[in-house]
Amino acid sequence: MSRNKAIAVFLAFAFAYFLSALIRAITATIAPTLVAEFQLQSADLGLLAGGYFLGFAAMQLPLGKWLDSHGPRKVELLFLAAALGGCLAFSQADGFVGLLFARILCGIGVCACLMAALTGYRRWFAPEQLMRANSWMLMVGAFGMVASTLPVQWLLPVIGWRGIFLVLAALMLISMALIAWQVPAWEAPATAAGANAPAQGYAEVWRNPYFRALAPLGFVNYGGLVAMQTLWAGPWMTKVAGYTPAQAASGLFWLNVAMLLAYWLWGLANPWLARNGHTAEKMIRRWVPVSFVMLAILIIAGPALSVSAAVVFALYCVASTVAALAQPAVGMAFPAGLAGRALSAYNLVIFAGVFAVQWGLGLLLDVLKAQGLPEVQAFQVAFAAFGGASVLAYLVACRAKTP
Repeated sequence: MSRNKAIAVFLAFAFAYFLSALIRAITATIAPTLVAEFQLQSADLGLLAGGYFLGFAAMQLPLGKWLDSHGPRKVELLFLAAALGGCLAFSQADGFVGLLFARILCGIGVCACLMAALTGYRRWFAPEQLMRANSWMLMVGAFGMVASTLPVQWLLPVIGWRGIFLVLAALMLISMALIAWQVPAWEAPATAAGANAPAQGYAEVWRNPYFRALAPLGFVNYGGLVAMQTLWAGPWMTKVAGYTPAQAASGLFWLNVAMLLAYWLWGLANPWLARNGHTAEKMIRRWVPVSFVMLAILIIAGPALSVSAAVVFALYCVASTVAALAQPAVGMAFPAGLAGRALSAYNLVIFAGVFAVQWGLGLLLDVLKAQGLPEVQAFQVAFAAFGGASVLAYLVACRAKTP
């Protein structure tokens, strides 16, 4: 693929992924409004945010097969039509059930936004550019996260959360037009690169020792990062650090700016790291423990951090981004003809983890508060439980060896 065409394809995929990240993270910003309007409990809020990831995860296995068979353009356009319906349904919801249904539909609709891109890049881009393309897609996702914070907070009083989702529906239509225009058709299976790879099923993916070693890291550490970034960072700032909703939105804005810069730097550094033998496994073993230190500071200091809570939360999230290197590494560990299934299987692990952490923390918080624990201490205990699970997953990932 020529350089100009590669840029056009990247931008088309990137705009769709920008929207998917915005829709994913918007719950953290509009949570106070939804809680007040619909009288939601912590478990309701966690389920509502996690509903997106439930729908997302449920489609990952069929998605991988369809990507390998039919290609990114056809598959992504089909799913984005569902995302369009989800945005419209959310804008018209009149209760928790309607909101949850719409969030699940949104999750189903955007489930192909990253996997379609990475599957296409695996075939169309030079190998040394794959890690860079992955990091810069995540950078674009961070742009979406940034857009879900202060810009959404500013728009809420003007057009309301329902109007925001109508705007998202219109942007989804534009994204579909860009993908139909710029993304090339898939090669016929008989001539496709890697067509001789195992044609059906996921057995080879699940049995792979490399995949198995990195799966817990994806589920707990990377999934937990997304769960914190897209939901629990906001409530921590308001309930533990004492932020106002506007201050929390500002904190989330700068947290996501930090994530954007981190993924941009990963994209710049990845080709050099690959040339000099710094594999994904080495980087994970070396840098993931930094995230544990940041999380421990956040938990132990609690309300004492006050205005610094957003900074420490941002440092935790940035330190956790190294876990994202596992995803493209898994894709490159399999033949090109199996890449869609390998990437989608790993994405299933990640987003099942996001759902588990988002809803699980909400349930745990409600249980702890029901037992009489003050809200601040309930948050600290729940986050400590998550931190313990993260350490165990990291220890398993340390066994991964480059195929």
